[in-house]
Amino acid sequence: MKRILIVEDDYKLNQGICYALAKEQYDVLSSHSIEEAESAYDLKGADMILLDVNLPDGEGFDFCSRIKEKREIPVLFITARDLEEDALKGYESGADDYITKPFSTKVLIKKIDVIFKRILDNNSNIFDDGYLFIDFEKAKATVNGEECIFTPTEFRLLRQLIENKGQLLTYSILLERLWDCNGQFTDKHTLAVNVNRLRGKIEDSEHRYISNVYGMGYQWLD
Repeated sequence: MKRILIVEDDYKLNQGICYALAKEQYDVLSSHSIEEAESAYDLKGADMILLDVNLPDGEGFDFCSRIKEKREIPVLFITARDLEEDALKGYESGADDYITKPFSTKVLIKKIDVIFKRILDNNSNIFDDGYLFIDFEKAKATVNGEECIFTPTEFRLLRQLIENKGQLLTYSILLERLWDCNGQFTDKHTLAVNVNRLRGKIEDSEHRYISNVYGMGYQWLD
């Protein structure tokens, strides 16, 4: 389920957007200021931000720029400011799209769907849940915004697990697939060592990714 952070100080509009997106099976986080939004984002992350421009404690443009410096997350501005220079400033700060008030909820939902589809088409080599970010093509990763270094073997193991999310990969399947890569794995013990190293790098008490199905194999959790 995609999580959307809504940053809008109009309580009634905020509530209406939350309701409409929840009906579309989105997980929503509601905030009414930049301070609230930053706390919510740091705590739970998000897959997209719907962001007002005029907020009680600053401009959405500045918040968008700061977020984009941390992570490439889609941002859709929702605002009453319809001047051309405001739209351009929004795009320059990193926004993916811009919708002016009043707007149709159906149009907003369609814009969100289009952005997510475009990201899915463009980012088949990227895993990003707001806490763990992996770019397999560039062999780069961050955990909670901090750079994380993986070995080539760990990257290949991650890819196998993520591409088969929710499915059990038996020891023999993983050994075969990773052996075919370069012959590093020779037994279940070596595989277990690499899995444990991965867990140590990406997991904490609130973030669990890899399940060990005892006696059978490993599974990337949904």
